[in-house]
Amino acid sequence: MLPYEIIIRAVAGEPEAVSTVIQHYIGYIKYLSYFQGSINDDIQDCLKAQLMEALPKFRFDR
Repeated sequence: MLPYEIIIRAVAGEPEAVSTVIQHYIGYIKYLSYFQGSINDDIQDCLKAQLMEALPKFRFDR
């Protein structure tokens, strides 16, 4: 599990924290981008971009 401090810094847009979050989820991203017997780089890039777009929208009040 990611430390709370990393999540706060990633939501604030700190590049190192965003990279840590992406590295944490890279296995799941690769699993989701597996297409027709190999990892599709376009899908993988799209999933990483969607994760980066979602980080600033993360809400702590729920």
